[in-house]
Amino acid sequence: MTPIRISLVDDHPVVLAGIRALLQAAPEVELVGEASTGATGLKIICECSPDIAVIDLSLPDMSGIELTRKALKRCPGVKIIVLTVHEDRAYIHPVLEAGARGYLLKRSAADELLRAIRIVKQGDTYLDPAIAEKASMAAPHSYAVAGNDGGELSRREEDVLKLVAQGLSNKQIAGQLEVSIKTVETYKSRASEKKGLRSRADIVRYGVQHGWLAAPN
Repeated sequence: MTPIRISLVDDHPVVLAGIRALLQAAPEVELVGEASTGATGLKIICECSPDIAVIDLSLPDMSGIELTRKALKRCPGVKIIVLTVHEDRAYIHPVLEAGARGYLLKRSAADELLRAIRIVKQGDTYLDPAIAEKASMAAPHSYAVAGNDGGELSRREEDVLKLVAQGLSNKQIAGQLEVSIKTVETYKSRASEKKGLRSRADIVRYGVQHGWLAAPN
């Protein structure tokens, strides 16, 4: 049997080590590359041409959604499974729209990763059982955000909201924008208040509505 060739992209060493151990114990799988950033992940995926790339949604230099688009543009034969802690249904549609074939929660990875790999390798789409029911509610029309029109966002407020919508943490945003975490929290709070966004899911929906998660021209 020809093994399923897998590449991993995750910036958490413990998660990466756990997934590596899981895959190395599976005889039908061959691990052909690892990376901890989006840029190195893209390089590994294109150089190794795996059957499947398992990538984290939140990476230090770009979102998993952006990496999915870039990888599929350059290496269209690769199938992508996105690994994430996010259970909000607002994330599901953008991930699948970007071209990913699987959406797997990190808390389920130990039990579900190999199953997800087998399903995606066969050409089907895998959704984590914990969020599968939510997927039916994740159609594009569900992203409308009523919100308050409390004024235009400043450039910095918009930058912060875009990165939040793309799945980055406050710490990652602070590093990317070269500001403090407290400053990020302030911008996010001000922007959310202006637009009536009460949760991260609201911010994701707002981002989709405004084309922030769309493929670049």
